[in-house]
Amino acid sequence: MRVWESFLSERDKVVFGQAGYDAKGGFGKRPAVLVIDVSYAFTGHIKEPVLDSIRTWRNSCGEEAWDAIPYIQKLLGAAREQHIPVFYSTGIDRRPDGFDAGGWNRKNTRSEDNKGVPGYGGNEIVREIAPQPSDIVIEKQKPSAFHGTPLMGFLNDLGIDTLLICGTTTGGCVRASVIDAFSYNFNVGVVEECTFDRGQASHAINLFDMNAKYADVISTDEAVDYLKQIEKGLFDHKIDFNMASPQVTV
Repeated sequence: MRVWESFLSERDKVVFGQAGYDAKGGFGKRPAVLVIDVSYAFTGHIKEPVLDSIRTWRNSCGEEAWDAIPYIQKLLGAAREQHIPVFYSTGIDRRPDGFDAGGWNRKNTRSEDNKGVPGYGGNEIVREIAPQPSDIVIEKQKPSAFHGTPLMGFLNDLGIDTLLICGTTTGGCVRASVIDAFSYNFNVGVVEECTFDRGQASHAINLFDMNAKYADVISTDEAVDYLKQIEKGLFDHKIDFNMASPQVTV
């Protein structure tokens, strides 16, 4: 049973089925992996229940975040083995006066509460899945990894036709990035176990809706099997997958 089925009414199941949604979109031959916002602000610095974690990290998704980390490691391992480009997104550190936060301050009563824990940056990508030198880290200010960033330029330069997207939150920045990727006509996959949210209903329903209209929601094993079929070395003329210098951050 898919994770969203218990949240659907019988009417929902009939309507979406008869309307023709939930077809398999499929993938192309030049993929990249996009990991959305798996930083300490969204995971907390340790694995603990979400109600404990949000006391320190207001945006934390708690245990679900740390449950996803081993799956993300598996996905990244498969991508790197095949020399598939890996992109990460993360937030930026705000100005002291908060002006550059824009609309973020309007919908959260704890918007100025960013205390965290010493030694862990809120926008620091979790060390267990830390970017490698060949990866590219996209810093963003809005939900979508595409909005106001150079991501599309990198994807065009590499001739990418497929994005495997994961990270957090399912109903927020993942969904926004998926919809933009769909709007740019990429084939899109959302890797289910690698994706998480602080809200159980939000996670399930957004996976359902993305799977119905914008992406194929697939398992980590399905994603790995797909990546293994990609010709190794497709991107070696653009990216040095053995480089030792720091990854690009833009």
